[in-house]
Amino acid sequence: MTGGRIRAKFRRSSLYTFATCHRPRTSEEDKTPPVEGPGYSRVVQCNQPHLHELKPYKYCTNHISTTKYNFLTFLPKAIFEQFRRVANLYFLLAAALSLTPVTPFSPLSVIAPLVFVVGLSMAKEAMEDWRRFMQDMKVNLRKASLHKQDGTFGLKPWMKIRVGDVVKVEKDQFFPADLLFLSSSYEDGICYVETMNLDGETNLKVKRALEITQDIDDDSTFKDFSGTIKCEDPNPSLYTFVGKMEYDHKVYPIDPNQILLRDSKLRNTAYVYGVVIFTGHDSKVMQNSTKSPSKRSTIEKQMDKIIYILFSLLVGISLVSSIGFTLKTKFDLPNWWYLQVPDRDHLYDPDHPLQSGFYHLVTALMLYGYLIPISLYVSIEVVKVLQALFINKDIQMYDEETGTPAQARTSNLNEELGQVDTILSDKTGTLTCNQMDFIKCSIAGTAYGTRPSDVELAAAEQMVMDMDGQSQNGVPQSVEKSREFVKSEIQLETVVTAKDDIHKPPIKGFSFEDNRLMTGNWFNEPTADNILLFFRILSVCHTAIPEQNEETGMFTYEAESPDEGAFLVAAREFGFEFCKRTQSGVHVRERYPSYEEPVEREYKVLNLLDFTSKRKRMSVIVRDETDQILVLSKGADSIIFDRLANNGKRYLDITTKHLNDYGEAGLRTLALAYKKLDEAEYAAWNEEFTRAKTSFGRDREANLERVSDMMEKDLILVGATAVEDKLQKGVPQCIDKLAQAGLKIWVLTGDKMETAINIGFSCSLLRQGMKQICITINPDASGRESNQAAKKDILKQITDGTQMVKQENDPHAAFALVIDGKTLAYALEDDMKYKFLNLAVECASVICCRVSPKQKALVTRLVKEGTGKITLAIGDGANDVGMIQAADIGVGISGCEGMQAVMASDFAIAEFRFLERLLVVHGHWCYKRIAQMICYFFYKNIAFGLTIFYFEAFAGFSGQPVYDDWYMLLFNVVLTSLPVISLGVFEQDVDSEVCLQFPALYQQGPKNLFFDWLRIFGWMANGTAMMTCVIWAVNVQIALTMSHFTWIQHVLIVSSIASWYLFLLFYGELNHALQVNAFRILLEILAPAPIYWSTTLLVTIVCNLPYFAHISFQRSLNPLDHHIIQEIKYYKKDIEDGHMWSRERSKARQKTKIGFSARVDAKIRQLKGRLHKKYSVVISGHSSPARQPT
Repeated sequence: MTGGRIRAKFRRSSLYTFATCHRPRTSEEDKTPPVEGPGYSRVVQCNQPHLHELKPYKYCTNHISTTKYNFLTFLPKAIFEQFRRVANLYFLLAAALSLTPVTPFSPLSVIAPLVFVVGLSMAKEAMEDWRRFMQDMKVNLRKASLHKQDGTFGLKPWMKIRVGDVVKVEKDQFFPADLLFLSSSYEDGICYVETMNLDGETNLKVKRALEITQDIDDDSTFKDFSGTIKCEDPNPSLYTFVGKMEYDHKVYPIDPNQILLRDSKLRNTAYVYGVVIFTGHDSKVMQNSTKSPSKRSTIEKQMDKIIYILFSLLVGISLVSSIGFTLKTKFDLPNWWYLQVPDRDHLYDPDHPLQSGFYHLVTALMLYGYLIPISLYVSIEVVKVLQALFINKDIQMYDEETGTPAQARTSNLNEELGQVDTILSDKTGTLTCNQMDFIKCSIAGTAYGTRPSDVELAAAEQMVMDMDGQSQNGVPQSVEKSREFVKSEIQLETVVTAKDDIHKPPIKGFSFEDNRLMTGNWFNEPTADNILLFFRILSVCHTAIPEQNEETGMFTYEAESPDEGAFLVAAREFGFEFCKRTQSGVHVRERYPSYEEPVEREYKVLNLLDFTSKRKRMSVIVRDETDQILVLSKGADSIIFDRLANNGKRYLDITTKHLNDYGEAGLRTLALAYKKLDEAEYAAWNEEFTRAKTSFGRDREANLERVSDMMEKDLILVGATAVEDKLQKGVPQCIDKLAQAGLKIWVLTGDKMETAINIGFSCSLLRQGMKQICITINPDASGRESNQAAKKDILKQITDGTQMVKQENDPHAAFALVIDGKTLAYALEDDMKYKFLNLAVECASVICCRVSPKQKALVTRLVKEGTGKITLAIGDGANDVGMIQAADIGVGISGCEGMQAVMASDFAIAEFRFLERLLVVHGHWCYKRIAQMICYFFYKNIAFGLTIFYFEAFAGFSGQPVYDDWYMLLFNVVLTSLPVISLGVFEQDVDSEVCLQFPALYQQGPKNLFFDWLRIFGWMANGTAMMTCVIWAVNVQIALTMSHFTWIQHVLIVSSIASWYLFLLFYGELNHALQVNAFRILLEILAPAPIYWSTTLLVTIVCNLPYFAHISFQRSLNPLDHHIIQEIKYYKKDIEDGHMWSRERSKARQKTKIGFSARVDAKIRQLKGRLHKKYSVVISGHSSPARQPT
């Protein structure tokens, strides 16, 4: 079947019984409430976009921007960003003072470094923002079909769309703006919309056009189309809309069901027409986003505090120097007649010593300025850019299927990746790939499907491995036999032996393995009649639409949910292929009674009781070819079981056991049931149902539910299904590794609670036995009094949950918090949010469902500010932008549809599984590299700066620098810069494989072991000497710091030292050297003097002795995790002694109650308990001799 009107000759309205089944009322049927006043001032002239470019309208364009800067704001904003750094402010002041007589240096030597540092940082910001701009333009330049005012449509870029334009959107295209739905390719004016980018849901939504415009369904008919829309002003609410349309002298109300939102996608519909209401940043999806924030890393903020401390030290020694100079000026300077005091600028005047002391204070503040490293910031910028380059080029984070590499969109936050405490993740498209696989089923009390789950396999393998490891020589034979018995029992429990060795081509949506039901073998089963009913329920009870591939002839299905699609694929593979839907019914090709000769049968659909999150079930009433009326139902087991007849519970107990087993394996389950009706019973019910369906008023939904409930009773249980929610590749393993690394994981999704919980089980955030704390409110509550009661009830639930967690004594107990969007709105209020947060952080996992994009951002901000720890948000859609921007680090999934999340993110990866390597490897490395690099920078600058102070005391506090200007300039730029950059780029305490094998190493970042105040002050306190000694000392010090050497680091360290001597040779031959007493200083003065070389050696050793003693003591008596691993690797014990390596790996896991490993541990405990009795029986059987007759 093809798209468009060929497929749409029947009306779809008969399929929907609740919110979508009644048509919009006209003004004649119901008075339209006035749309006016504050918040309701928007007026749209349909098909006349030019009117909205003038006052009083002047609406915004459809151009969007997610950049931090534009051409006008870049210079002031970027300069502001640079001078937020206190060190840059200090050097700006020093640059200004260098133009005055008090400066000890030439202006060029002070201004040039500042311009270079600030300019390089601004260039980096410009380059990163340019990339954001280019990605914005990719969206802005997408093409859309617009009406040209003459009955024809033509393509224009999205950014050229204006309010009032009539737009034609075709199948699988995104809506370019917020549109009022006018008509579609379907005769009754409906269309199917996928809103994954907005709310994360993959099931299709049904939208209905205004009845008065649904016949305007051809390009030419829009030539004379006009109308006026009056509606609400732009706002972020995705699920509400208030407005009216004046058309043909009548007024028609507009509700959310007629609004097509930007970035949602047209599915299963050939084309739709709509008129633009909101454009660009006025659209609801953009209203939910926030401006790109300027993020600074925690280490960078701490650097500012260190700068304050160094500035205090600078002021302190400057005051000492100034006081010393004041005393020298007053008491000693008059005796030094050869200095010709006072000087003409009165900088040193014995008659005014306090004035001279003040001038000297300014001089000293500049002279000792090398205590504050101006090159630190530019060196960090260079290092971070190179680190980002390594992230971008990491082949282990390259997705071959999509050709997408990892991308560090900003390098400002590299080290933050190594300090994350909490991850807040979207679900759809981030954790899941929106695909369900039919894997197991239970029919008439018999379990089918032999394929084990990953949890079952892992638990079995671990238990067998443990038993093999416990085998020892000299164990009694009876015990050995009992072990073999238990091992075989484990394999039976997990159906490990049922794995089929024959690899069949994969079928999307179908991973079922059991020959008893395949290729017609089910005919021979004792419960064949029930199996037939089971297959018919799968193939008939749904709302899907088939599409036939013209090349293969095979059918695929456009279903409202992935579950429904998986059921239809399973029915097709079992021999019941849904092939056609008409206005009156569905057609199924059944391979029954002969598997070789399919027969097409029609089931006339009399009524359909649709699935809703409140009902948790759906039913279809059909008439088969024998005129038998059947009610076919599927739904949550708890709902279906409560509606079974007494004679319909034959298989209830065994089916319940199967469902529990499926749940333990992380599968999503539904129960299937049916009942037969006679004509009179159906006629009576249908009359009442029709009356409820056509009624209007507040009680309509309640009446529909009541009448539906009357039909869905006295059912007969047939069986149950178990589908696997296909997670993205590697998601459970990634979550497991992140949990072992000590990270907390929250899931924030727009999906309903049941779906979110099922995904939690699939990815091991939830598991059987975990105690769930579900915080919800009564959905029927309304009004102020009800709001107060609801708030009080939620507070009580939070308090009770907190008490439950605190009073738990079981060390293996784990709690999961589940909360929905309506409840969250109350929980996030100021008087309750920290109580909610306190409960959430005590739980092993947190799932927030049915949350809006705004709520995602609010939750993220609450976690960030409430815990004071670093948060990371990850998502793939436009609904995740607010969350990504609110977090300390935002990660976008770039392998999915839509690029909004990526454009707003700091880092982009193709799939969730790459987050493991991004954090555990690159995050760990970047944090440690930056932390050690900064500490080293402060060390070497203090070492250098204090030598200037020591010389000042020796030289009578004269303000005379001990070093030549060029020496001082080259010290940071050339002589010591490259080794420290190599430390920041190449340093590895352990390699990437060890990082992944020992995830607990990651906790060095969140605990801030390498950048705490004790370590910082320890580096600052390390010793110093004069220039040559300083160069040797600081370069030997960095060599001691490095754990991982490459030829690059060897070359850079040696060349940094050698360049000093080469510079002295070159500098000593210049004419300028005569003016500064440096002519041939190396060749004729220093090199021939043994004391020069011996002092260099001695001072270098003495300066580095404290650090060498510290690391020797720490590695010997109090080693860190990576010290132990380095020693094991150095002595190759990981190869020679596998037991030691495994033991250390098991230690390097943070204790966690979520993740795949925690789930396997729980499964092992369950299997051990289940097998304990059998094991005991076997032991007693081998040890007790048989009784002999007397």
